[in-house]
Amino acid sequence: MSIFSRVPDGMNRRHFMSHMAGAAALAGPATAFTNSLMANVTDLKKRHKSAILLWMGGGPSTMDLWDLKPGAPTGGPFKPISTSADGVEISEHLPLMSKQMHHMSIVRSMSTREADHMRGRYYMHTGYVPNPNVEHPSYGAVISHELADQVPELDIPPFVSVGSGSVGPGFLGMTWAPFVVDSNGQVRNLDMGMDAARLSQRMEMLATIEKKFVAENRGSSAMDHAKVLEKTVKLMTSDQMKAFKVMSEPKEVQDRYGATGFGRGCLLARRLVEAGVPFVEVDLGGWDMHADIFQTLSDRKLPELDKAMSALVSDLSERGLLDDTAIIWMGEFSRTPNINGNGGRDHWARSWSVVVGGAGFKRGVAVGETSSDGKEVITEPYSSQDVMASVLKSLGVSLETTFTAKNGRPMKIANSGKVIKELFS
Repeated sequence: MSIFSRVPDGMNRRHFMSHMAGAAALAGPATAFTNSLMANVTDLKKRHKSAILLWMGGGPSTMDLWDLKPGAPTGGPFKPISTSADGVEISEHLPLMSKQMHHMSIVRSMSTREADHMRGRYYMHTGYVPNPNVEHPSYGAVISHELADQVPELDIPPFVSVGSGSVGPGFLGMTWAPFVVDSNGQVRNLDMGMDAARLSQRMEMLATIEKKFVAENRGSSAMDHAKVLEKTVKLMTSDQMKAFKVMSEPKEVQDRYGATGFGRGCLLARRLVEAGVPFVEVDLGGWDMHADIFQTLSDRKLPELDKAMSALVSDLSERGLLDDTAIIWMGEFSRTPNINGNGGRDHWARSWSVVVGGAGFKRGVAVGETSSDGKEVITEPYSSQDVMASVLKSLGVSLETTFTAKNGRPMKIANSGKVIKELFS
Protein backbone atom coordinates (compact mmCIF):
# COMPACT_ATOMS: atom_id res chain seq x y z
CA MET A 1 0.00 0.00 0.00
CA SER A 2 1.46 3.31 -1.06
CA ILE A 3 1.02 6.84 0.18
CA PHE A 4 -1.52 7.34 -2.62
CA SER A 5 -3.72 4.38 -1.65
CA ARG A 6 -4.71 5.75 1.77
CA VAL A 7 -7.69 7.85 0.72
CA PRO A 8 -8.76 10.45 3.31
CA ASP A 9 -12.23 10.10 4.87
CA GLY A 10 -14.99 11.49 2.70
CA MET A 11 -13.03 11.31 -0.54
CA ASN A 12 -14.14 9.09 -3.42
CA ARG A 13 -11.37 6.54 -3.92
CA ARG A 14 -11.77 6.32 -7.72
CA HIS A 15 -11.69 10.11 -7.99
CA PHE A 16 -8.62 10.33 -5.77
CA MET A 17 -6.78 7.63 -7.72
CA SER A 18 -7.61 9.29 -11.02
CA HIS A 19 -5.85 12.39 -9.76
CA MET A 20 -2.90 10.32 -8.61
CA ALA A 21 -2.69 8.64 -12.02
CA GLY A 22 -2.53 12.09 -13.57
CA ALA A 23 0.17 13.08 -11.12
CA ALA A 24 2.15 9.95 -11.93
CA ALA A 25 2.27 10.96 -15.56
CA LEU A 26 3.88 14.26 -14.67
CA ALA A 27 7.26 12.74 -13.95
CA GLY A 28 10.28 14.22 -15.59
CA PRO A 29 13.63 12.49 -15.61
CA ALA A 30 15.59 12.83 -12.36
CA THR A 31 18.80 14.26 -13.69
CA ALA A 32 21.49 14.22 -11.04
CA PHE A 33 21.41 13.91 -7.29
CA THR A 34 23.06 17.32 -7.13
CA ASN A 35 26.70 17.50 -6.28
CA SER A 36 25.77 20.32 -3.96
CA LEU A 37 23.60 18.00 -1.87
CA MET A 38 26.43 15.50 -1.53
CA ALA A 39 28.83 18.32 -0.73
CA ASN A 40 26.49 19.36 2.08
CA VAL A 41 26.26 15.90 3.66
CA THR A 42 28.51 16.99 6.53
CA ASP A 43 26.22 19.93 7.24
CA LEU A 44 23.14 17.74 6.98
CA LYS A 45 24.63 15.32 9.50
CA LYS A 46 24.96 18.16 11.99
CA ARG A 47 21.43 19.42 11.48
CA HIS A 48 19.11 16.47 11.30
CA LYS A 49 18.21 13.26 13.09
CA SER A 50 16.79 10.15 11.42
CA ALA A 51 15.54 6.70 12.32
CA ILE A 52 15.62 3.39 10.47
CA LEU A 53 13.19 0.66 11.50
CA LEU A 54 14.16 -2.84 10.41
CA TRP A 55 10.78 -4.58 10.55
CA MET A 56 10.78 -8.38 10.89
CA GLY A 57 7.26 -9.28 9.83
CA GLY A 58 5.93 -12.61 11.10
CA GLY A 59 7.55 -12.66 14.52
CA PRO A 60 11.24 -13.67 14.69
CA SER A 61 12.40 -16.13 17.33
CA THR A 62 14.53 -13.79 19.40
CA MET A 63 15.82 -16.57 21.65
CA ASP A 64 17.50 -18.02 18.56
CA LEU A 65 19.05 -14.64 17.69
CA TRP A 66 19.69 -12.33 20.67
CA ASP A 67 18.96 -14.25 23.88
CA LEU A 68 20.09 -17.85 23.51
CA LYS A 69 19.47 -20.54 26.13
CA PRO A 70 22.13 -23.20 25.47
CA GLY A 71 21.47 -26.48 27.25
CA ALA A 72 17.84 -25.72 28.07
CA PRO A 73 15.15 -28.05 26.67
CA THR A 74 13.73 -24.99 24.94
CA GLY A 75 17.07 -23.76 23.69
CA GLY A 76 17.33 -25.36 20.26
CA PRO A 77 20.57 -26.28 18.51
CA PHE A 78 22.17 -22.84 18.07
CA LYS A 79 25.20 -21.80 20.10
CA PRO A 80 25.98 -18.32 21.44
CA ILE A 81 29.11 -16.47 20.36
CA SER A 82 30.96 -13.52 21.86
CA THR A 83 30.58 -10.10 20.30
CA SER A 84 32.40 -6.78 20.13
CA ALA A 85 30.26 -5.69 23.10
CA ASP A 86 31.84 -6.89 26.30
CA GLY A 87 29.82 -9.69 27.89
CA VAL A 88 27.08 -9.71 25.22
CA GLU A 89 26.53 -12.94 23.27
CA ILE A 90 24.31 -13.56 20.26
CA SER A 91 23.62 -16.42 17.83
CA GLU A 92 26.48 -18.16 16.04
CA HIS A 93 24.55 -17.55 12.82
CA LEU A 94 25.04 -13.77 13.13
CA PRO A 95 28.86 -13.61 12.89
CA LEU A 96 28.96 -10.29 11.04
CA MET A 97 26.59 -8.62 13.48
CA SER A 98 28.70 -9.95 16.34
CA LYS A 99 31.40 -7.51 15.16
CA GLN A 100 28.99 -4.58 15.24
CA MET A 101 27.34 -5.09 18.63
CA HIS A 102 29.45 -2.38 20.25
CA HIS A 103 27.21 -0.04 18.24
CA MET A 104 23.95 -1.73 19.31
CA SER A 105 22.08 -2.75 22.46
CA ILE A 106 19.58 -5.51 23.16
CA VAL A 107 16.44 -5.15 25.27
CA ARG A 108 15.86 -8.74 26.40
CA SER A 109 12.98 -8.07 28.78
CA MET A 110 10.19 -7.22 26.36
CA SER A 111 6.82 -8.47 27.60
CA THR A 112 3.68 -7.70 25.62
CA ARG A 113 0.20 -9.20 25.22
CA GLU A 114 -0.54 -9.04 21.50
CA ALA A 115 0.34 -12.42 19.94
CA ASP A 116 -1.86 -11.98 16.87
CA HIS A 117 -0.02 -10.83 13.76
CA MET A 118 -2.19 -7.85 12.85
CA ARG A 119 -2.77 -6.66 16.40
CA GLY A 120 0.90 -7.14 17.29
CA ARG A 121 2.03 -5.31 14.16
CA TYR A 122 -0.22 -2.36 14.98
CA TYR A 123 0.82 -2.29 18.64
CA MET A 124 4.56 -2.46 17.98
CA HIS A 125 4.32 0.25 15.32
CA THR A 126 2.19 2.68 17.34
CA GLY A 127 2.52 1.94 21.06
CA TYR A 128 -1.26 1.50 21.22
CA VAL A 129 -3.48 -1.57 21.03
CA PRO A 130 -5.99 -1.41 18.16
CA ASN A 131 -9.07 0.67 18.95
CA PRO A 132 -12.07 0.92 16.58
CA ASN A 133 -12.64 4.51 17.65
CA VAL A 134 -9.23 5.95 16.80
CA GLU A 135 -6.44 5.23 14.33
CA HIS A 136 -3.07 5.92 15.92
CA PRO A 137 0.01 7.16 14.05
CA SER A 138 2.98 4.86 13.56
CA TYR A 139 6.65 5.43 14.38
CA GLY A 140 7.21 6.74 10.87
CA ALA A 141 4.40 9.28 11.05
CA VAL A 142 5.29 10.49 14.55
CA ILE A 143 9.03 10.80 13.95
CA SER A 144 8.71 12.38 10.51
CA HIS A 145 6.12 14.81 11.90
CA GLU A 146 8.49 15.85 14.69
CA LEU A 147 11.74 15.95 12.66
CA ALA A 148 10.72 17.09 9.17
CA ASP A 149 11.37 20.75 9.93
CA GLN A 150 15.04 19.97 10.45
CA VAL A 151 15.50 19.53 6.69
CA PRO A 152 13.17 22.09 5.05
CA GLU A 153 14.87 21.68 1.66
CA LEU A 154 13.89 18.00 1.47
CA ASP A 155 11.63 17.13 -1.48
CA ILE A 156 11.54 13.40 -0.70
CA PRO A 157 8.62 12.48 1.60
CA PRO A 158 9.77 12.34 5.23
CA PHE A 159 8.48 8.79 5.80
CA VAL A 160 9.65 6.16 3.30
CA SER A 161 8.67 2.50 3.57
CA VAL A 162 10.81 0.02 1.65
CA GLY A 163 9.12 -3.22 0.66
CA SER A 164 5.81 -2.81 2.49
CA GLY A 165 3.20 -0.24 3.40
CA SER A 166 4.11 -0.09 7.09
CA VAL A 167 1.39 1.26 9.40
CA GLY A 168 -0.14 4.57 8.44
CA PRO A 169 -0.34 8.11 9.80
CA GLY A 170 -3.54 7.70 11.77
CA PHE A 171 -5.00 10.96 13.01
CA LEU A 172 -1.89 12.92 11.94
CA GLY A 173 -3.21 12.83 8.37
CA MET A 174 -2.14 11.95 4.86
CA THR A 175 0.84 14.30 4.86
CA TRP A 176 2.64 11.82 7.15
CA ALA A 177 1.66 8.60 5.39
CA PRO A 178 4.35 6.14 4.24
CA PHE A 179 5.74 6.67 0.76
CA VAL A 180 6.23 3.12 -0.51
CA VAL A 181 9.06 1.96 -2.78
CA ASP A 182 10.43 -1.47 -3.58
CA SER A 183 13.94 -2.54 -2.62
CA ASN A 184 15.29 -1.32 -5.95
CA GLY A 185 14.07 2.19 -5.10
CA GLN A 186 11.27 2.09 -7.65
CA VAL A 187 8.40 4.35 -6.68
CA ARG A 188 5.16 2.56 -7.35
CA ASN A 189 2.91 3.87 -10.13
CA LEU A 190 5.33 6.60 -11.24
CA ASP A 191 6.57 6.96 -14.83
CA MET A 192 9.76 9.00 -14.73
CA GLY A 193 10.18 9.36 -18.49
CA MET A 194 8.00 12.37 -19.36
CA ASP A 195 9.61 15.15 -21.43
CA ALA A 196 9.41 18.77 -20.27
CA ALA A 197 6.85 19.96 -22.86
CA ARG A 198 4.39 17.20 -22.09
CA LEU A 199 4.97 17.76 -18.38
CA SER A 200 3.91 21.40 -18.74
CA GLN A 201 0.72 20.40 -20.60
CA ARG A 202 -0.20 17.85 -17.95
CA MET A 203 0.46 20.40 -15.21
CA GLU A 204 -2.03 22.84 -16.76
CA MET A 205 -4.65 20.13 -17.13
CA LEU A 206 -4.16 18.86 -13.61
CA ALA A 207 -4.34 22.37 -12.16
CA THR A 208 -7.80 22.78 -13.69
CA ILE A 209 -9.01 19.43 -12.32
CA GLU A 210 -7.56 20.14 -8.90
CA LYS A 211 -9.21 23.57 -8.65
CA LYS A 212 -12.61 22.01 -9.38
CA PHE A 213 -12.02 19.20 -6.89
CA VAL A 214 -11.10 21.57 -4.04
CA ALA A 215 -14.13 23.75 -4.80
CA GLU A 216 -16.45 20.72 -4.60
CA ASN A 217 -14.83 19.12 -1.55
CA ARG A 218 -14.34 21.61 1.24
CA GLY A 219 -12.66 20.67 4.48
CA SER A 220 -9.57 18.76 5.63
CA SER A 221 -9.91 15.95 3.06
CA ALA A 222 -9.64 18.35 0.14
CA MET A 223 -6.73 20.15 1.80
CA ASP A 224 -4.91 16.85 2.41
CA HIS A 225 -5.55 15.88 -1.19
CA ALA A 226 -4.08 19.13 -2.47
CA LYS A 227 -1.01 18.87 -0.21
CA VAL A 228 -0.26 15.30 -1.27
CA LEU A 229 -0.66 16.21 -4.93
CA GLU A 230 1.62 19.23 -4.60
CA LYS A 231 4.30 17.19 -2.88
CA THR A 232 3.97 14.42 -5.46
CA VAL A 233 4.58 16.78 -8.36
CA LYS A 234 7.49 18.42 -6.56
CA LEU A 235 9.02 15.04 -5.83
CA MET A 236 8.77 13.80 -9.40
CA THR A 237 10.60 16.85 -10.72
CA SER A 238 13.28 16.90 -8.03
CA ASP A 239 16.94 16.00 -8.49
CA GLN A 240 16.75 14.37 -5.08
CA MET A 241 14.97 11.42 -6.71
CA LYS A 242 18.40 9.99 -7.43
CA ALA A 243 18.58 8.99 -3.78
CA PHE A 244 16.27 6.11 -4.75
CA LYS A 245 18.67 4.82 -7.42
CA VAL A 246 20.23 2.22 -5.18
CA MET A 247 21.68 0.27 -8.11
CA SER A 248 23.97 3.19 -8.90
CA GLU A 249 26.06 2.31 -5.86
CA PRO A 250 29.47 0.72 -6.61
CA LYS A 251 29.30 -3.06 -6.96
CA GLU A 252 31.50 -3.60 -3.94
CA VAL A 253 29.07 -1.61 -1.80
CA GLN A 254 26.09 -3.56 -3.13
CA ASP A 255 27.93 -6.81 -2.48
CA ARG A 256 28.64 -5.73 1.08
CA TYR A 257 24.91 -5.43 1.79
CA GLY A 258 23.98 -8.56 -0.16
CA ALA A 259 22.14 -9.25 -3.40
CA THR A 260 18.77 -9.63 -1.68
CA GLY A 261 15.71 -7.45 -1.36
CA PHE A 262 16.50 -6.74 2.27
CA GLY A 263 20.14 -5.99 1.46
CA ARG A 264 19.17 -3.46 -1.19
CA GLY A 265 16.53 -2.06 1.15
CA CYS A 266 19.10 -1.43 3.88
CA LEU A 267 21.44 0.21 1.37
CA LEU A 268 18.56 2.38 0.18
CA ALA A 269 17.82 3.33 3.80
CA ARG A 270 21.39 4.57 4.19
CA ARG A 271 21.09 6.64 1.00
CA LEU A 272 17.80 8.17 2.12
CA VAL A 273 19.10 9.04 5.58
CA GLU A 274 22.15 10.56 3.95
CA ALA A 275 19.80 12.70 1.84
CA GLY A 276 17.98 13.92 4.94
CA VAL A 277 14.90 11.66 5.18
CA PRO A 278 13.79 11.52 8.86
CA PHE A 279 12.30 8.01 8.87
CA VAL A 280 12.83 4.89 6.76
CA GLU A 281 11.31 1.47 7.38
CA VAL A 282 12.76 -1.62 5.70
CA ASP A 283 10.74 -4.82 5.70
CA LEU A 284 12.07 -8.35 6.01
CA GLY A 285 9.12 -10.71 6.32
CA GLY A 286 8.92 -14.48 6.51
CA TRP A 287 9.55 -15.10 10.24
CA ASP A 288 6.31 -16.98 10.98
CA MET A 289 8.03 -20.34 11.35
CA HIS A 290 5.65 -22.92 12.78
CA ALA A 291 7.75 -25.71 11.23
CA ASP A 292 11.40 -26.43 10.37
CA ILE A 293 12.52 -23.24 12.07
CA PHE A 294 16.18 -24.03 12.67
CA GLN A 295 17.11 -25.00 9.13
CA THR A 296 15.19 -22.03 7.72
CA LEU A 297 16.98 -19.68 10.11
CA SER A 298 20.48 -21.06 9.63
CA ASP A 299 20.30 -21.57 5.85
CA ARG A 300 18.36 -18.52 4.74
CA LYS A 301 16.95 -15.91 7.12
CA LEU A 302 19.87 -15.29 9.44
CA PRO A 303 22.55 -15.02 6.72
CA GLU A 304 20.37 -12.51 4.87
CA LEU A 305 19.73 -10.49 8.03
CA ASP A 306 23.33 -10.74 9.21
CA LYS A 307 24.90 -9.43 6.02
CA ALA A 308 22.53 -6.53 5.44
CA MET A 309 22.12 -5.33 9.01
CA SER A 310 25.84 -5.46 9.78
CA ALA A 311 26.62 -3.56 6.58
CA LEU A 312 24.07 -0.89 7.45
CA VAL A 313 25.41 -0.38 10.97
CA SER A 314 29.05 -0.27 9.91
CA ASP A 315 28.34 1.93 6.87
CA LEU A 316 26.45 4.48 8.95
CA SER A 317 29.28 4.48 11.46
CA GLU A 318 31.99 4.90 8.85
CA ARG A 319 30.13 7.79 7.22
CA GLY A 320 29.60 9.61 10.50
CA LEU A 321 25.83 9.15 10.35
CA LEU A 322 25.27 6.71 13.20
CA ASP A 323 25.40 9.31 15.97
CA ASP A 324 22.37 10.99 14.41
CA THR A 325 20.52 7.87 13.23
CA ALA A 326 18.53 5.56 15.50
CA ILE A 327 18.26 1.93 14.37
CA ILE A 328 15.39 -0.20 15.64
CA TRP A 329 15.16 -3.96 14.95
CA MET A 330 11.92 -5.68 15.93
CA GLY A 331 8.92 -7.74 14.88
CA GLU A 332 5.39 -7.95 16.23
CA PHE A 333 6.35 -10.57 18.85
CA SER A 334 8.64 -13.59 19.19
CA ARG A 335 8.11 -17.33 19.16
CA THR A 336 7.41 -19.90 21.84
CA PRO A 337 10.29 -21.24 23.90
CA ASN A 338 8.74 -24.69 23.54
CA ILE A 339 9.47 -26.33 20.20
CA ASN A 340 6.35 -27.84 18.64
CA GLY A 341 5.97 -31.24 17.01
CA ASN A 342 6.78 -29.83 13.57
CA GLY A 343 10.17 -28.53 14.63
CA GLY A 344 8.89 -24.97 14.78
CA ARG A 345 7.96 -22.34 17.32
CA ASP A 346 4.56 -20.69 17.62
CA HIS A 347 3.48 -17.15 18.58
CA TRP A 348 4.87 -15.74 21.83
CA ALA A 349 4.73 -12.22 23.28
CA ARG A 350 5.43 -12.82 26.97
CA SER A 351 9.24 -12.67 26.90
CA TRP A 352 11.36 -11.52 23.99
CA SER A 353 13.87 -9.02 22.60
CA VAL A 354 14.26 -5.92 20.45
CA VAL A 355 17.53 -4.35 19.34
CA VAL A 356 18.32 -0.63 19.14
CA GLY A 357 21.37 1.48 18.49
CA GLY A 358 22.82 4.70 17.15
CA ALA A 359 21.59 8.26 17.86
CA GLY A 360 21.62 8.96 21.61
CA PHE A 361 21.44 5.36 22.78
CA LYS A 362 24.00 3.80 25.09
CA ARG A 363 25.63 1.05 23.07
CA GLY A 364 27.03 -2.40 23.66
CA VAL A 365 24.71 -3.41 26.51
CA ALA A 366 22.07 -6.07 27.06
CA VAL A 367 19.14 -4.76 29.09
CA GLY A 368 16.98 -7.11 31.14
CA GLU A 369 16.94 -10.86 31.56
CA THR A 370 14.68 -13.81 30.91
CA SER A 371 14.52 -17.11 32.78
CA SER A 372 16.85 -20.00 31.95
CA ASP A 373 14.21 -21.54 29.68
CA GLY A 374 13.20 -18.19 28.12
CA LYS A 375 9.60 -18.40 29.31
CA GLU A 376 9.51 -15.45 31.69
CA VAL A 377 11.00 -12.00 32.11
CA ILE A 378 12.72 -11.97 35.49
CA THR A 379 13.75 -8.31 35.54
CA GLU A 380 11.68 -5.18 34.89
CA PRO A 381 9.52 -5.84 31.80
CA TYR A 382 9.31 -3.33 28.97
CA SER A 383 6.49 -2.62 26.53
CA SER A 384 6.09 -1.28 23.01
CA GLN A 385 5.42 2.22 24.32
CA ASP A 386 8.59 2.05 26.46
CA VAL A 387 10.68 1.25 23.39
CA MET A 388 8.97 4.03 21.43
CA ALA A 389 9.59 6.54 24.23
CA SER A 390 13.24 5.51 24.33
CA VAL A 391 13.63 5.90 20.55
CA LEU A 392 12.10 9.38 20.71
CA LYS A 393 14.43 10.35 23.56
CA SER A 394 17.43 9.12 21.57
CA LEU A 395 16.39 11.46 18.75
CA GLY A 396 15.81 14.45 21.00
CA VAL A 397 12.01 14.46 20.58
CA SER A 398 10.16 15.79 23.61
CA LEU A 399 8.14 13.18 25.46
CA GLU A 400 5.83 15.96 26.65
CA THR A 401 4.43 16.27 23.13
CA THR A 402 0.68 15.76 22.98
CA PHE A 403 -1.41 15.30 19.83
CA THR A 404 -5.13 15.75 19.39
CA ALA A 405 -7.03 12.91 17.74
CA LYS A 406 -9.90 13.56 15.35
CA ASN A 407 -12.38 12.89 18.15
CA GLY A 408 -10.80 15.73 20.14
CA ARG A 409 -9.11 13.44 22.63
CA PRO A 410 -5.53 14.36 23.64
CA MET A 411 -2.97 11.65 22.85
CA LYS A 412 0.40 11.72 24.59
CA ILE A 413 3.32 10.85 22.34
CA ALA A 414 4.44 7.20 22.70
CA ASN A 415 1.30 6.51 24.76
CA SER A 416 3.09 7.88 27.85
CA GLY A 417 5.68 5.10 27.71
CA LYS A 418 8.59 5.19 30.14
CA VAL A 419 12.16 5.58 28.95
CA ILE A 420 14.30 2.44 29.35
CA LYS A 421 16.87 4.02 31.63
CA GLU A 422 19.59 1.41 31.04
CA LEU A 423 19.79 2.54 27.41
CA PHE A 424 20.96 6.00 28.47
CA SER A 425 22.80 5.74 31.77
